[in-house]
Amino acid sequence: MILYTVTGKVGQEGYLDIAKSGDLTGKNIYVNMTNRCPCSCVFCLRQTKKMIEDNTLWLKEGEPSVEEVLALFSQYDLSVIGEVVFCGFGEPLERVEDVCAVIDGLKRDYPDMRVRINTVGLANLIHGRDVTPELAGRVDTLSISLNAPNAEEFLALTRSRFGIGSYDALKEFAVLAKRHVPNVVLTVVEKVMPEEKIEICRGICDKLGVTLRVRPFEE
Repeated sequence: MILYTVTGKVGQEGYLDIAKSGDLTGKNIYVNMTNRCPCSCVFCLRQTKKMIEDNTLWLKEGEPSVEEVLALFSQYDLSVIGEVVFCGFGEPLERVEDVCAVIDGLKRDYPDMRVRINTVGLANLIHGRDVTPELAGRVDTLSISLNAPNAEEFLALTRSRFGIGSYDALKEFAVLAKRHVPNVVLTVVEKVMPEEKIEICRGICDKLGVTLRVRPFEE
């Protein structure tokens, strides 16, 4: 499933292929472009539950090309939607150049389209360079998964292949992204950590100058 909307209960009718989503007015369209991710988070749906066969986000036929994604979008009137969200089961910024190319293609026809990227915040480690300038003028909101109050807990939760330095790299990514993206948000998942640790995360976000969002935990 490459383009989808979110509705109902995740894992059942939670992910709907855009072709089955009916009227798109006001809905967010999610873009799933890769299975790759530098993390293997213990709470991720990839780890915690099996998706039903016809409702999975796993890309069985490999990564779609930029042209394939734009061709799918071209079938719909995107002037009525809420925003386009690069998300899915993989880390979208594994394909930062292709994501930017898709955004550019969409904005040629819909220059006011709002774009969000949900990310683990490790793109600079993935690519070995600062990719945040490439988001300028393309991305309205960058939602980064913080998930922990310190580096040790972050690594235990995410099992990042980049090791203990991942947490500081994520925070640096957020600070750099603020220069290029209007709205940078760090997120944690409720029930994954106690409230007192969420408050520590809130303090971290205050120091970084970004917003903390507490995401609901999907049972």
